Amino acid sequence: QVQLVESGGGLVQPGGSLRLSCAASGSIFSRNTMGWYRQAPGKQRELVASITSGGSTNYGDSVKDRFTISRDNAKNTVYLQMNSLKPEDTAVYYCKFRNIDSVRTPDYWGQGTQVTVSS
Repeated sequence: QVQLVESGGGLVQPGGSLRLSCAASGSIFSRNTMGWYRQAPGKQRELVASITSGGSTNYGDSVKDRFTISRDNAKNTVYLQMNSLKPEDTAVYYCKFRNIDSVRTPDYWGQGTQVTVSS
């Protein structure tokens, strides 16, 4: 089992910045992927950004030029630096973790952290 603890959400003004953190603990394989997804009311959950233990990244189109994902493998922690925030970024942000193995491994999800962008 893997547990995820998210932090860093809150209220920020448009144009501001916020940094999210997600720390994983439990049965962590050396090869894994972590990422952030978000879901706004009335909308489908969408990928924000993901990063593998090897450092490969992937971004959703809506955040590619504004957000940066990074990780500290020693701490099993992933970060999301969010800059130039817009009201449209308002959503619950969920951390996701998956070990990489030769057989299918389950997805693990954090409980979510609220990000609100409003003046």
